Amino acid sequence: MRGINLKQFNEAEVSHHRLILYIYTPFCGTCTVARAMLENVEKMHKEDIFSEMNASMHPEFMQQHKIESVPCLVFMEDGEAVEKVYTFKSTANIYQYLMRYKPELFTALNN
Repeated sequence: MRGINLKQFNEAEVSHHRLILYIYTPFCGTCTVARAMLENVEKMHKEDIFSEMNASMHPEFMQQHKIESVPCLVFMEDGEAVEKVYTFKSTANIYQYLMRYKPELFTALNN
């Protein structure tokens, strides 16, 4: 984990097997709250879990993957968006998705 900053999005990452991408815009208040939730998750696990992308800088990506609004948490597998979350609700809600898409986070805690 790099301080309190999420890992910056890199186009090459999209083709990786799995990627959890947080999409935001800089002046979005709801995005700031959502980002804080994600940062808390990374702090608890002491590792980079999410990549982040400024929607304004990647309009082609937004169109290609049909991202409707921000904040958005996109779960990608093999370059395809398999699920998009627009309502973060709570850190517990984020964990529901992580249990499904990144279960290795939880097996490590049990060992």
